[in-house]
Amino acid sequence: MTQTLTNQYLSPEAIHQFVKYLPDWIKTALLAKSTELESSVEATIEMAISSFLDEESLSFEDCLLAKRLKDSA
Repeated sequence: MTQTLTNQYLSPEAIHQFVKYLPDWIKTALLAKSTELESSVEATIEMAISSFLDEESLSFEDCLLAKRLKDSA
């Protein structure tokens, strides 16, 4: 049985658990990037992951959207 995920975002609690285990220099870089973007750490991590998977995306919501649109045409 295939399960459909309805949650498009990671919760702040999940992000903070994730960040807790990152090396200090990565945490520092994430905080600096968040400050530069005037964005939350959660949004910065989401942008990093989604842009790794799909360089045109800025969030989980539009991640791989271009591929899906191309495949549906």
